[in-house]
Amino acid sequence: MTTVLCIGECMIELAPVGDGLFRRGFAGDTFNTAWYLRRELGDGAQVGYFTGVGTDTASDEMLDFMSCSGVDVSRVRRIEDRTVGLYMITLTNGERSFSYWRGQSAAKRLAEDAEVLRAAFEGVDLLLFSGITLAILSEEDRARLLAELSAARQRGQKVAFDPNMRPRLWPGADTMRAAIMEAAAVADIILPSFDEESLTFGDADPEATVARYRERGAGTVIVKNGAGTVAAWDADEGLVRYTPAPVEDVRDTTAAGDSFNAGFLAARLKGAAMGEAIAAGAQRAAYVIRHSGALAE
Repeated sequence: MTTVLCIGECMIELAPVGDGLFRRGFAGDTFNTAWYLRRELGDGAQVGYFTGVGTDTASDEMLDFMSCSGVDVSRVRRIEDRTVGLYMITLTNGERSFSYWRGQSAAKRLAEDAEVLRAAFEGVDLLLFSGITLAILSEEDRARLLAELSAARQRGQKVAFDPNMRPRLWPGADTMRAAIMEAAAVADIILPSFDEESLTFGDADPEATVARYRERGAGTVIVKNGAGTVAAWDADEGLVRYTPAPVEDVRDTTAAGDSFNAGFLAARLKGAAMGEAIAAGAQRAAYVIRHSGALAE
């Protein structure tokens, strides 16, 4: 059975439902991908999540939600005197902005023990992490996580990375750029978004983003581009372009990229060619953005 492990932070999500009311959920970029991967892969794979949570009621309820969603939580770290983070979504014409409360997030300590990381990664076929995973960690813990991911890759395990850049989580743009490119060097599959890459690295077009990550040694690069044309490259198939069908009735773009990642990765794990896998990712994302919140049933 194929085993996938997503690494990062899951938070309490408060999503608007109208009249000033909010619905509580649980979400976070890599967890969103795990949640959708579980649905895409069904019983043919085990999808797990690796993070840190507290020992309080909110943490218990989060783990219960993950388990009931079919996501394996056996590798999750429980950390005393910590809890889970919270974020609130604000929507304007379908585009979202976020307010965060994560000062006591246990996930910030997910990579403080190399032996714990090594044990969590053992036997996993595909490991996924993101720029947000990196941003919440100390410099020392970030280096430790990348070292263990690199070791896993050297053992033949596949590593996927979504740069998912949030500048306010970083001490400065130079630090963020350096960390993203260092992380890219340990990944087989890179899943950037062109709007972020253009803003952060000055890429002129998605093909420039592809070229930059190819230089870091990735075997597969897929540049998500909203409603625009996706540019992708694979060592076996070369350059691939895909233009998604227009999506009407967009309600909430939360988790658009996360769900795309799940659709794409699931299709590749099932043996799909690049074009078919990109289409699967685009279809999953199109469904998600017509619903509210990160996790659309």
